[in-house]
Amino acid sequence: MNLISRLLLFLLTVGFLGTLGCTYSTNAGVSSNADSGISEAAGTTCSEIEHGLSASENISGSGTADCAAQIKTSKVNITSENRTYPAYTAAPAAEGNYPAIVLIHSFKGFEPGYGEMVDRMAADGYVVIAPFWQTYSNAPSDSEVEALVRKSVAYLDKRENVDSERLGLTGFCAGGRYTMLFLPRIKEFKTGVAWYGFPYTGGTEIQPDKPASLIDQLDVPMLMIHGSRDQASNISNIYRYAGELDAANKYFELKVYQGEPHGFMITGSGELSESFVAQDAYKQMIGFFDRTLKNS
Repeated sequence: MNLISRLLLFLLTVGFLGTLGCTYSTNAGVSSNADSGISEAAGTTCSEIEHGLSASENISGSGTADCAAQIKTSKVNITSENRTYPAYTAAPAAEGNYPAIVLIHSFKGFEPGYGEMVDRMAADGYVVIAPFWQTYSNAPSDSEVEALVRKSVAYLDKRENVDSERLGLTGFCAGGRYTMLFLPRIKEFKTGVAWYGFPYTGGTEIQPDKPASLIDQLDVPMLMIHGSRDQASNISNIYRYAGELDAANKYFELKVYQGEPHGFMITGSGELSESFVAQDAYKQMIGFFDRTLKNS
């Protein structure tokens, strides 16, 4: 092999290794933990047991992002009312003091798409925790879920990389109702995004209050995201709720996507939708949190 050929081979090898060093994938080396329903990436992990919490952490990335978009994911246990609930968390890997979000998944459970969404939110500069609120029952009482959310807030407050003065709440489907319900009650939250929620569901033994009955207690901004053809939560109820918020002089924003059904962010197979609407809706959420948490 002549000198020029050797030089070309050397340059190609260096370029290939450099590409490998700056490419990350959330799916590479992932194994499923069947007991907890949490997926964790293979690799070196560390454990911590503190304040009634346990965690094992690893560093991963968001899609094929560059090295600067690195994130750290964790599986944690939250102790609430003498019960232990798993939760999935993600945060920027770089040191810092970040705003944080509690994410409440839908009635269908913590589907893979929610894990991907949590990772994306971490890549966008947020520490996020998603507690598995259906661990002991598919339909727990509002008081049980509220206690768990409060413990999730306490967990975030103890993290060194969280600014506890900048906390937000978001939820989907049943989690959207919980967002509408808990924003007025849990004063640590400074803002919230309710996805296709149920403002008039309640009045039962396990769900005694309707979110609409707590409008007078709402003191923080809220974004509602909904589809015009949501059969589970009719858009007419969202317009009615928005009217009541406006009459009470409560700040809200409403984004309605024409033709979209209930749960449009997650596909039928449980993955995060990559449709135009889903991508735009995600940007609406992040933009709202940026305005009300990062720039407030």
